[in-house]
Amino acid sequence: MATEEGKYNIKAVSKMLGIQAGTLRAWERRYQMVAPKRNESGHRLYTEEHVRILRWLQDKVNKGFTISQAVTLLENNEIEEKEGLLHVQTGGDQSSAMADMLLQSLLAFDEKTAHDIINQAFSLFTVDKVMVDILGTLLVKIGDLWENSKITTAHEHFASSILRSRIGMILHSFPHNPMMPKAIAVCGPGEWHELGLLIFTLFLRRKGFEVIYLGASIAEKDIDEVIKIVKPKFIFFSCTMKENVSGTLQLTDKLVKNYEDIHIGLGGFAFDTISEKEKVNYHDHIIGTSRNEWESWLKTRM
Repeated sequence: MATEEGKYNIKAVSKMLGIQAGTLRAWERRYQMVAPKRNESGHRLYTEEHVRILRWLQDKVNKGFTISQAVTLLENNEIEEKEGLLHVQTGGDQSSAMADMLLQSLLAFDEKTAHDIINQAFSLFTVDKVMVDILGTLLVKIGDLWENSKITTAHEHFASSILRSRIGMILHSFPHNPMMPKAIAVCGPGEWHELGLLIFTLFLRRKGFEVIYLGASIAEKDIDEVIKIVKPKFIFFSCTMKENVSGTLQLTDKLVKNYEDIHIGLGGFAFDTISEKEKVNYHDHIIGTSRNEWESWLKTRM
């Protein structure tokens, strides 16, 4: 911690950061992330370093993290800087560099380093950027390597396990907005690769959607049952394996016919491989692969 003299009282810091003084006291008492010294009158005095740390934590909270998650990220980031575990390039695309480092750690079955890299990514970038630009990019690379038999099923399962656990932790930390529509997210028939669907579900949850996440493929009759109970406005199917595209499109046709008021969205690498005719026929359902495409697709259907 910096040894500079404290010069801001809690009222000044509260005004600077827009954080209630009571909240600041609670954060300090519970997490001990700053330790302002007291003057002769017993009042807290904060240094510039204290204010910088508090502003960093506030930024993370504003982006959707809980204060405990933000403190954990701060602690991990400080450890990484001291020990020199990770050195992200200052030039070029840092998120791409981190995705490459994360891939190498996963392929080496190095769980600790993988978690360290993910922690640092969250300390440097927004949740959306980490999920889409880093983990999403990594997802594509792992899928391509596995499809082309360049990595084993063991590699794919290990990577999926690590990423699924991290995404899942964040997914359930965001409350839904009761004024937003309900959505069902599920893999297409025969599909069990669900990481892409998890990332998209997190995107929806960040926007306030109440998402019923079903994960890997379920029986068609069960989907009908869920629809009757949930009464969603949207159903999203994910498909990454080419052999599962046909079944997913057939199920889409059936649901469109039976549920005229529900919007069906299709996402996943496999839809890049469909014929031009199918792309035209299912154009209204294919949501794309980027955050901007997702935003555009939803905007026209809200």
